[in-house]
Amino acid sequence: MTMSKQSLLVRDERTTRRNAAEVRFRTYGLCAIGIAAMALVVLLTTVVSSGVGAFRQTYIMLEIALPEAKLDVMGTRDPAVMAKVTTFGYAPMLRDALLNKLAEQEITTSLSDKDVAGMISKEAVATVRNHVLANPDLVGGTVTLDVLAEGRIDGYFKGRVTMQSAGLDRNTSPEALQIAQSLADAGVIETRFNWHFLTAPDASDQRPEAAGLGVAILGSLYMMLVVLVLALPIGVAASIYLEEFAPKNRLSDLIEVNISNLAAVPSIVFGILGLAIFINFAGLRQSSPLVGGLVLTLMTLPTIIISTRAALKSVPPSIRDAALGVGASKMQSVFHHVLPLAAPGILTGTIIGLAQALGETAPLLLIGMVAFVREYPAPYSETAGLFGEAATALPVQVFNWTQRADPGFAERASGAIITLLVFLAVMNIAAVLLRRRFERRW
Repeated sequence: MTMSKQSLLVRDERTTRRNAAEVRFRTYGLCAIGIAAMALVVLLTTVVSSGVGAFRQTYIMLEIALPEAKLDVMGTRDPAVMAKVTTFGYAPMLRDALLNKLAEQEITTSLSDKDVAGMISKEAVATVRNHVLANPDLVGGTVTLDVLAEGRIDGYFKGRVTMQSAGLDRNTSPEALQIAQSLADAGVIETRFNWHFLTAPDASDQRPEAAGLGVAILGSLYMMLVVLVLALPIGVAASIYLEEFAPKNRLSDLIEVNISNLAAVPSIVFGILGLAIFINFAGLRQSSPLVGGLVLTLMTLPTIIISTRAALKSVPPSIRDAALGVGASKMQSVFHHVLPLAAPGILTGTIIGLAQALGETAPLLLIGMVAFVREYPAPYSETAGLFGEAATALPVQVFNWTQRADPGFAERASGAIITLLVFLAVMNIAAVLLRRRFERRW
């Protein structure tokens, strides 16, 4: 029998091939990570560059005369009586205020009075009317207000509209943009941060500059409350039973397989299920936040159950054995020892499940949560709260805005995506922090 005389210190051909394979594998991994990072950067850059303008808005500062002869003929200062004056009665006042501002700044124009008035958003008339009805004592004097500029004027100051594109647009003209620039140089027009984008409700197709996410954020909040209240206790209870108490037989195996399958089911299937059960069978209102929350609860339950069971499995069996060894019952060992140690994983899974539900669109579209909600529901009314008749959500609002023709809504949609991404990032960061905060070592 002959012994190999090759030294272990000398690299042979086989070792060389193995080391080269490891280097190639690491290279492939780094390339994959680099490609994914580049794709993420491109995606975020595209969304942010097209949507950051939604968080800035252009306003025109006007001194508006409020003649008593037109707004309160009887002189009662009663808002109920003054409400009979519609927005058409306020429109000439804004037009005259802008014309006076042009004369004050010595800006000449060949535009008609109607075209000059078109530089002001149609939403501004309703804004002035609501302000007067809330402060009837202003009638008879002059009020200084910052009103919304029309969408094309707003787009010009954001770089979305140019002189060349204005020459081809029937909704504006290069001369109107020149007038707007002159007013901006005089400090009459200003573009600043737009808080109303986060608080205002949606607007009509002709008023992209007034559209906001307020009602959509409220609707998402209502649905997340329903998901949290229902999915967390049901999911955790089901997980504890299946992992700690259920007998290991064919029935429990069948349940586990079905839960895993439900986690992989497309979300639109849950929308069909919700439409059949909650709307057609139970008779709940089609676009109420309660129905949306119930549908998202069904979709989130498998995720919470799987993550909770994984957290329970991560607790060492010695913890259970030690508790049983000192006389604790099965129930006591689970709820006094195992469950507290698994709490970080349970919280993480719950928050990730909520984040997944927050970004879902398809099931909400199927149950009719595409309503155009122009106003916040009045408190304590039948359309307020979880049982409201009309509601929408952040991802659905993004879908709605992308279907509208005005380019201002495309900017709004990208801004809504940024808002949704911020919420998702906050929820995922909260999951990591909670896990580190409550994690216990053994």
